[in-house]
This record gives sequence, C-alpha cells and structure tokens, in this order.
Amino acid sequence: MQNVLADRDLLESLAAEVETNLVRHIAAAPEWQPHDYVPWDDGRNFEFLGGTDWDPAQSELSEVAKTALTVSVLVADNLPSYHREVGKYLRTGPWWRWVGRWTAEENRHEILIRNYLMVTRAVDPVELERMRMAHMTAGFRRPALHLLDVLATCAFEEAAAAVRHRNTARSADNVIVGAIAERLAADDELQAVFFANLVAAALDLAPDQTIRAIAGRVADFHVPVVQLADGRTSDEVLAEAGVYDRASEPELVFAPLLEQWKIFTRTDFGEDGEKARAELAHLRP
Repeated sequence: MQNVLADRDLLESLAAEVETNLVRHIAAAPEWQPHDYVPWDDGRNFEFLGGTDWDPAQSELSEVAKTALTVSVLVADNLPSYHREVGKYLRTGPWWRWVGRWTAEENRHEILIRNYLMVTRAVDPVELERMRMAHMTAGFRRPALHLLDVLATCAFEEAAAAVRHRNTARSADNVIVGAIAERLAADDELQAVFFANLVAAALDLAPDQTIRAIAGRVADFHVPVVQLADGRTSDEVLAEAGVYDRASEPELVFAPLLEQWKIFTRTDFGEDGEKARAELAHLRP
C-alpha cells in the first residue's frame, strides 16, 4: 500500500519540477505580439464616433471561422474565473509564478482575437458583448479538487484547446484566421507540456494516487461550453463544423497523454493503481 500524500506535501515535493519546467517553458515559448496579427488598416469607427455600425454584409469570414473565434474569445474572456480556480490551489513559490505566466499568455489570446474581430467587423460587436456579459456573469467554478486532479485536468484542457485551434486553422478560408489559430494552438501545446510534465513527475512520486486522479479526470472531463446567441451551445456547433467533437476526445486528447505517461506499460502501480488503470483500459491503443 502506497502512502497518500497531502496536497501541501505534493506542492513542496514538486516545486523543483515546477521551477525547472517554468524555465524550460519560457525558453521554448517564442515571443510574439498580438497586434502583429490584426489588419489595422481595415478598421474604422462605429456610429458612436461618427462612423458606421456593424452590418452582416461587412463580415467576410465563414460561419465556421466566426463561430470558432467567438467561442475562443468568450472562453478567454472568462480568464478571471480560470485564474481564480487555478490560482487558489497554486499560491506558493514557483507554482504562483507559473499561474502568472499562464494567465498572461491566455490574456494575450483574448486581446488578439477580440481586436481582430472588431477591426475586421467579422461578428456583430453588440451581440458578442452581450454574450460576454452573460458568460462572465454566469462565471466558472470547479468542484473541490486535489492538486493532482488540477494538474491532470489542466493537461487535458490545454490539449483539447490545441485540438480545437488546429482544426480551426485547417478549416479556415482566411489566411489571417489560419495564422491566428496556429499561433494559439502552439501556445496551448506548450502549456499542455508543462502540465503533462508535472503529472509525469507526480506519477514517479506517487503512482497510485496520480493514476487515480487521471482516471477520475478522464471520467469527468468536459471542455468549457459557451451558450451562443442563437440558443445553441458551442459543443453542438463546433462538433457539426468538425472543429471539436467530444466523440474524438479519447483519440485526440486522452490517448496521447496516457501514452506519454506510459500508463499501460508502467510496473510501479499497487492494487489501487491497477484498479484505476483498469478504468482507462478502453483508451489503450
């Protein structure tokens, strides 16, 4: 029977790994500027400042691109909630510095997408603002989780975001939208590596406890859902468009990380760990 470590012990035991991965992440992440992706010459005033208000004919994006970017900016707009939910578990030393870095990167995504949508008049700005107000008022709150649950959840969420943005780039019929989606996906993938590396270190430290957290997070996983103005949810629309389908999560989100963590080849699980591994057997390649 393996010892179960308290969250405070895990925070301390994994702190050096966090510092190492934070240094690695910053070195690996290329510097980029959100303003570089916005075609500012396309911009003009709205009626409030003497210009012309939005009209559907002004949008040159496909419905798929508009929906994907709308979902992305609304998810990113809710960053204060995500920051709070992650930060309340990681408020110490290198953990807290990582939360700051992650928050800054995610905020940059919101800045880029919103500026692009407004300057190009790709979507109705009034409708988008109303959805933003409703989405942020509803907020986001996780159930109480332990540290290992948080790390596994974040690894899966960043991997899922990368899938969504890569598929947006592939389906884009606009060069700039494709470039934006690729840029966001690259960030998501680097963030997923950070969290995945911490889960890997935790598996070496407390294998049974960590795989139990992984199995629980797989069973309860769901990406953020946005209620759209037409009454549909982002889940429905993105699945129909081939941008993100929850039916593909086992193959595209879970399986690659389980393989990276060597879940099905490790030999250090005890009885409890083997039970958790059995719950993941349907994801075995």
